Amino acid sequence: MLNYVITFFILAVLAAFFGFGGLAADFSSIAQFLAVVFVVLFVASLVYSLLTGRRANPPI
Repeated sequence: MLNYVITFFILAVLAAFFGFGGLAADFSSIAQFLAVVFVVLFVASLVYSLLTGRRANPPI
């Protein structure tokens, strides 16, 4: 998921560089939303592992 955040951030910077302001705003809002989701899932995983003492194994 962090890869998507970085990808949309790079796309937003490139779109802003080439003058596509609306598209850059869309890409940056998508990247911001994904970053928030990533942080929430990271904190939930951290709390889960601290409370149960087990590692949260992500699906492969």
